[in-house]
Amino acid sequence: MTTFVILEGVISLFLIAGGAFAFIGSLGMAHLRDFYMRLHGPTKATTMGIGCTLIASMLYFGVIDSQPVVQEMLITLFLFITAPVSAHLLAKSGLHQRLPHVDKTRGRPAELRSEELGEKPVPHPEHGHEPLTHERERPSR
Repeated sequence: MTTFVILEGVISLFLIAGGAFAFIGSLGMAHLRDFYMRLHGPTKATTMGIGCTLIASMLYFGVIDSQPVVQEMLITLFLFITAPVSAHLLAKSGLHQRLPHVDKTRGRPAELRSEELGEKPVPHPEHGHEPLTHERERPSR
């Protein structure tokens, strides 16, 4: 066997694993019950799926062009850095909005104290509520 045949097998394995991870992540996002459970689909499984696909692309184009592929490496690095951060921000905003969760969801958010939680619902002027003003009234001269 030549090295190209082995390399094609490894690339195929990464592509199949990437497709399987992306499919499982999409199923998780579609079928899980609440907002907090649905965060796991795109942030964990789909990130691994895209990562495997990008690794396969790096291997393929690195062998064809006989030079290192920088673009896919940067995309992979950016993806692995931004996906957990965006998931954390989405979960934190869900906690602040007090989104309902299924009783099967384990744990209670202990990191939010009562002074960190805002009022719900947020008053909107178009629905007849008083607007919240953070500016102090300036004395007229």
